[in-house]
Amino acid sequence: MRREHRSGPWSLLVPLTAALAGLMFAAGASTARGTDLRTTGTDLPGIIRSEAAKVDRQASRVAAVRAEIDQIQASTQDGPQLSALRSQREALSAPAGMTAVNGPAVRVELDDSPYKGDSLPEGYTVDDVVVHQQDVQGVVNALWSAGAEAMMIQDQRVISTSAVRCVGNTLILQGRVYSPPFVITAIGDVEQLQQGLVDDPSVATYRDYVARLGLGYQVSTLQEVAMPAYEGSVELQHARRAR
Repeated sequence: MRREHRSGPWSLLVPLTAALAGLMFAAGASTARGTDLRTTGTDLPGIIRSEAAKVDRQASRVAAVRAEIDQIQASTQDGPQLSALRSQREALSAPAGMTAVNGPAVRVELDDSPYKGDSLPEGYTVDDVVVHQQDVQGVVNALWSAGAEAMMIQDQRVISTSAVRCVGNTLILQGRVYSPPFVITAIGDVEQLQQGLVDDPSVATYRDYVARLGLGYQVSTLQEVAMPAYEGSVELQHARRAR
């Protein structure tokens, strides 16, 4: 008697996983194309809106594929090898930001100065009274360096490889566009995080402009914050070997 060959759930899981990876790569590529804050061009707001719409569509497709993968995995009987892989995945998920977390946090809010172009103090330009990409990145780097366990910018969970991009004074994060004020929230040892902000030279430079020109800078502590799992791309688009 011939034994009938039947395809198991893994034969479906592999192409679905590949499709998911491709969609996440595409979403990450859209984010990586963010323009530097001082670059100008034709109809930038229109380009940003178009790219943001593409990312929203990709995110919906990613969610659908993820749900299908989860359904297949749930129906698969665990063998020793699969159990070991799942245990390994669970152990790595939290450090990689792929699980929801909660805990005490520090929140930093950055905002533009109330000064307008026609009322600037002598010697300053409009570039000096808005929050720039390097200001947001400086706060983010300071919090990671101080031991942040999890972080959000605006309403999105971010990880250490998340790209912060600006066009003018608008922030592009994982394909979505935000206007100031920009809010960065980090879970971790509150005292260490606060001290990290005090000690960081980039943040110190920003605070100098806060004192001179009234840029917004507020640091507060929160007893308990819930953060969702990170849902963006984990692919590195640009990297440089450490020397």
